[in-house]
Amino acid sequence: MTETLDLTKLRHRFHRQPELGFQEIRTKRLVAETLQSLGIETHEGIGVVGVLRMGTSNRAIGLRADMDALPITETSSHDYISETPGVMHACGHDGHMTMLLGAAERLSQGGDFDGTVVFFFQPNEEHGLGAKAMIDDGVLDQFPVDEIYAIHNLPGAPAGQVSSREGVICSSESLFEIAIQGQGGHASMPQVGVDTITVGSELVLALQTIVSRKLQPGAGAVVSVTEFQTDGQRNVLPGHTLLKGDVRARTPEDRIEIERFMRQITDGIARTHAVDIDVSFKTEFIETINAAEPCETVYRAADKAGLDVIRNRTPMSFSEDFAHFAARVPACFLLLGNGTDDAHGKPLHAADYDFNDALLPIGADFWSQLVRDRLPLRKDT
Repeated sequence: MTETLDLTKLRHRFHRQPELGFQEIRTKRLVAETLQSLGIETHEGIGVVGVLRMGTSNRAIGLRADMDALPITETSSHDYISETPGVMHACGHDGHMTMLLGAAERLSQGGDFDGTVVFFFQPNEEHGLGAKAMIDDGVLDQFPVDEIYAIHNLPGAPAGQVSSREGVICSSESLFEIAIQGQGGHASMPQVGVDTITVGSELVLALQTIVSRKLQPGAGAVVSVTEFQTDGQRNVLPGHTLLKGDVRARTPEDRIEIERFMRQITDGIARTHAVDIDVSFKTEFIETINAAEPCETVYRAADKAGLDVIRNRTPMSFSEDFAHFAARVPACFLLLGNGTDDAHGKPLHAADYDFNDALLPIGADFWSQLVRDRLPLRKDT
């Protein structure tokens, strides 16, 4: 097999040209051109889809990579830093794309599987909108698969270590806004009105009782108030306050309960202080749920590829919009260690994060092994 792709150069090219969600114009073009150069059937739409068929089997599996970058100004010192001010690949999507393209090359040249591989390159993962947009556009109807897989790198874990779990692997994310309307006034006469900064402060503390007192211990849920905005001034008590925040949950049941308790608490505080409170609760990412058989497939492929494997890992608190694919097709979302050294142990979304180039051939080989396992050649009878 003769490899034509220089995976490191390709990854660095993606890294230099990051694009935000639903703005991945150059990224999509480079992905499509690379697939086409490998002789792979290529379709461009909301994302990019490559289809590779071998043999006569009607089985099909999907492999997914995300394409978007983040609105972060890069502070790295390497020679392939972002050329787009205020935008960088701080989550490793440049590496995810490159590993999948490396697998596409290996599989297109090897011919050692029987069936169809569908390569899904998805936009706008960071805002939880890309997978749903592709699915709503009919991508799984046009390119049906029996099961689907995705990799995300994990800084702080040994390079090349594979970990996953059956059941929930990533939390949901819901965004909430709580608007409080009271009566502002002079800071020297608080008794005349109902200042909303006091009501808002009471709400911030009360919301913390949802996780600590209303859910099962160890539920893994998080309720965070992340913004506190008022129209108050130096000597002006605010009449309007807006709280914004983020909720993470590991089950749909907990997510629904958190919203119910949030509305119950705000209603009680509104009655107590005679103010109007409006609550908006919107789920951007649903929980990512792994199926049993695809997880076992991942473990076997990782073992055959000689990789360290962690089974039944702790669920991740972050969210992943691969969840929308996993809700439609049996799936496994897995983590691939990015390394523990100073260069590759930086947290995801950090301004000096960088994907580990040593993972590029590891990921490409792993994907190839998984395809061969799931779409084996038929033995002569």
